Amino acid sequence: MTREILKFPHPALKTPTKRVDVIDRELHELIKDMFETMYHAEGVGLAANQIGVELSVMVIDTSKKEGSPPIKAVLINPEILFTEGQIKYKEGCLSFPGLVVEVSRYNKVRVKALDLTGEEKIYEFEGFPAIVFQHEMDHLNGITFIDRVSGVKKRLALDRYAKLQKEKV
Repeated sequence: MTREILKFPHPALKTPTKRVDVIDRELHELIKDMFETMYHAEGVGLAANQIGVELSVMVIDTSKKEGSPPIKAVLINPEILFTEGQIKYKEGCLSFPGLVVEVSRYNKVRVKALDLTGEEKIYEFEGFPAIVFQHEMDHLNGITFIDRVSGVKKRLALDRYAKLQKEKV
C-alpha cells in the first residue's frame, strides 16, 4: 500500500524515532509499504517517520541511480560504527518536493543494523549509497537535510521551498 509522504514542516520530521523491539508481521507490512511508497515517489531511500511512523526503520534502493552500486536494504535500528572522508552532493528529499541542496556527508560509513529476520548485520556504504544512508539516518534522528546547511544557504533553500509550495497551490 502506498502511504502519504509527510512534507516539511510536519512535526514528525523533526521527531527522533524509537527503537524497534519486535520484528513481526506488522513491521514486515510497514516495510513493504515503505518500499512501495518510495518507488511510487521515485525515491532511493525512505525513513519510517517520513510516513508518520515513529520507528527506527529505513529502506534504501540505489539500483535505479546510474553509476551507483545497486544496493537494496532494510535497516532496522541502524547505528553508525565508522565514518571516513568527505563528499558533497546535491540532495533532494521526498519530504521537500522539488528542492535540491548541496550537503556535505561522509564518503564511507560502516553501519550496524538489524535485517528483516532480526539478525544483526554490518553494512559498508561508499559514495552515493553512503549519502542515501546518512540522509535517511538523519531523518530517523529528527534531522532534515536542510539542517545540514547553515546561514544564508539555509535561508535561501527554505525560501525556495516555500516558493515551490506556493506554485503547487
